[in-house]
Parts: sequence; structure tokens; C-alpha cells
Amino acid sequence: MSSLSSTGPDATRGGSGRTPRALTRRELFSLGRTEEEGHWIRIHRAAMACRFEVLLDGADEAHVPAAREALDEADRLEAALSVFRETSELSRVNRTAAEMPAPVDADLFALLALCRDLHARTAGAFDITSTPLSRCWGFLRREGRLPTREAIEAARACVGMSAVLFDDDSRTVRFRRSGMELNLGSIGKGYALDRMAALMRARGAAHALISAGGSSAVALGGRGAGWTVDLRSRQVARGRLARLRLRDGALATSGAGEQFFEVDGRRYGHVIDPRTGWPASGVLSVSVVTAEGALSDALSTAFLVGGLDVARRYCASYPQTLALLTPEGGRTGPVVLGAFAGAQVEEA
Repeated sequence: MSSLSSTGPDATRGGSGRTPRALTRRELFSLGRTEEEGHWIRIHRAAMACRFEVLLDGADEAHVPAAREALDEADRLEAALSVFRETSELSRVNRTAAEMPAPVDADLFALLALCRDLHARTAGAFDITSTPLSRCWGFLRREGRLPTREAIEAARACVGMSAVLFDDDSRTVRFRRSGMELNLGSIGKGYALDRMAALMRARGAAHALISAGGSSAVALGGRGAGWTVDLRSRQVARGRLARLRLRDGALATSGAGEQFFEVDGRRYGHVIDPRTGWPASGVLSVSVVTAEGALSDALSTAFLVGGLDVARRYCASYPQTLALLTPEGGRTGPVVLGAFAGAQVEEA
């Protein structure tokens, strides 16, 4: 396989071969192509504290400008949605919504409404108001610590989508109590990939693989059997969990081992169950395939929190949802639930 060489400030070109290159630092999945000949082009940029990348077949080089335009969209969305930027629209909502209804633009209002609906569909396992709990446990600034039960209960008092009031007519959001915050970290990357994919489709691109952070991807088209995706978990010694062939769909993976600390031999992970205030347990990794990046992103977190019960109920109720869950202990491979028309699962 040939080495990578620069083709611009945010692009690289590589050769092809029988083993696709890994694109992710976190190694939650690796991405490639099904053809054994030819070459591909990667256009990438840092945004939302991770690497956003567009993978194109060499035959689709004409779509490199559209890929760069799509990366500009990721930058724009980060400026609007990041809670780590005081000037973002979401930060403005967090500052003012406890005191008065906060006006929200149409796109953000629709995204927040989707988060409200997913909270209901997952029995509360998905909750974008859980930031006070992440701060309580020290994970917001990567300084994990074991809080007191009193501190956990105080943080829980500021959590809950039922305390976020939506006014569809005036397109405003209001918090019922002070101390509440919205954080789109569990859906924002997937949402950005959806917007990037829509832009590239509008520019005429029929085949591209758009990824973020090694944990979320949206596939446009996919020649042959589709784009090849190897699912991995840091906590599973055998390495690859499964291989997917993906066409016209979205994939997101969440894992229990990205941030954690240990106290008296017990491991505490960074994914907090908003229903209890304690780190989620019981599942090592979750991968979800749906038609949309935002949905896959949110559900991978919800199923990591809610486990097999929540995942089974959701997949039974909502067709075109494929989930692969790796429970803690014992199993040699993931539990596969549901199905998605554009995805084929090949277990390792």
C-alpha cells in the first residue's frame, strides 16, 4: 500500500489494497472501500474536538470542492452548537432560558425537539440535560472523581427533559428551574454529518463516506457491496467485533472505555445514566445503524445507557434500526438487534 501524500491543506490521497486503512485515533471503528484497485482521496479537518473527514473514490475527484464546502459546514455548526463557546447559540440558550423563554432558530429548535422525542422513545436513557451530572463526576473537564451521594442528588435536581418547555408557536425554549444546561455532545457530530451529506448530495456527489472522530459516519452510496466498516472495542481482547457493509446509511459507535477512573478496584466510565446519576454499566460498546447520523449518534448513547432492554424495545418499535451491543462479561461477539436495509453484518 502506498504512503499518503498531501494534496492540499486539508486533504490526503492514498492507494488501495486488500486491507483498508484505519481512519480513527479512538479505534472504535475503521473505514475502507470494497474495491481492491484504484485509489481514494481523504479531505479532513479538525472540528468539534475531533477529526472530520470525507473519503472519496479517486474517480470522484471532481467532488473535492464539495467536500471542502461540507467541512466548512462542520465549522459553522460547531460555532452554533458548542457549549464550550460562549458566543454559540446553544450557550446563549443555557444562559437565559431559566429566566425567560429563549428564542431559537428553526434548525436548532428542530434538533432540540428531536432530542425531546428521543428522550421519550428511550425511556429517559437519552437526555441532553445531563451536563450537571458530568460536571459532578468531573468528566466535563476530564478530571474524573467520585462525588458524594449528596452531590449526585443535587446535580440530578437540575437534570430532566421534562423540565425543558418548548413553545412551537413562538419557537422558544424555557427551563423550569435554574442550573439546567443543554449539551448536544451525544448527537451533534451525527447531526453535522447529516448536514454535510445533504450539502454534498446537493452538489452532485453520489458516493462518499463522511466520518467524525472515528465514532460516527454517514455513507453516501457505496459501490459494490458498500463501504466496509470494521467495528472495534478497546475492552474486547479479540479486536474486531464485526464487519459491516454500509450503503446510504449512518453509523455511530459508543464505548464505555473512552474516559474512566477507578476507585477501590471499581471502574467508573464517563457515560452517565441520567435516570440514576451514576455511570452506566453492563455494556462495553454499542453500534447503531439508521438512515440519519443524528439518530444513530443519539441511539448509540441511549443503548449504552439503557442496555439490551431499551435497545430491544426501540428496535422492535422502530424499523430500519440495526444495533450491535457487546455486553460485559462472557460473550464472544455482539448481540445483533433489528435490521437496516443498507447494512450487511459479517460477524468476526
